[in-house]
Amino acid sequence: SNQKLTIEINKAFKLIEKFQPHNYKFKQLLVSPINLRSEFIAKINREIANKKAGKPAFIIIKMNSLVDNEMINKLYEASQAGVRVDLIIRGVCCLTAGVKGLSENIHAISIVDKYLEHARIYVFGNAGKSEMYMGSADMMTRNLDHRIEVCFPILSQEVKDEINMLLQIQLSDNCKARILDP
Repeated sequence: SNQKLTIEINKAFKLIEKFQPHNYKFKQLLVSPINLRSEFIAKINREIANKKAGKPAFIIIKMNSLVDNEMINKLYEASQAGVRVDLIIRGVCCLTAGVKGLSENIHAISIVDKYLEHARIYVFGNAGKSEMYMGSADMMTRNLDHRIEVCFPILSQEVKDEINMLLQIQLSDNCKARILDP
């Protein structure tokens, strides 16, 4: 029902029909290969700046795979600045969490259970005004640069609260979660 989102969703479908990325601009949606990578980097940079300014800063990411070197290095940079980064990575994770001086502020787990989950959730603390996105993109070069992938903002505080509750349950799991450490 959000007209700003539905207009951009329509543009995303037109992008799929006639791939001409230079013809499309998105403000609400994060769409690869157009703005998804640059927006994720900008949001991580904002968390780094917020931490340095003494403001609340954190990142929570749930996805299937984390293999893109640029994104991994940006998360390392956030960790080194003191930003808490919580990762729930179901599959391949090329980031090494928990290394002093590199990734000591990154906590990474994997949960694989009876039902394979494919949720991708991105939460950025934003100095106490958290932003949350869901979508189809993992942090893989092919997803960020070579396919059309879409992430959309969660605008309802009620829905954000419910998703946050589920993320916190998963982050505190001590039965099915495996710690991804060095």
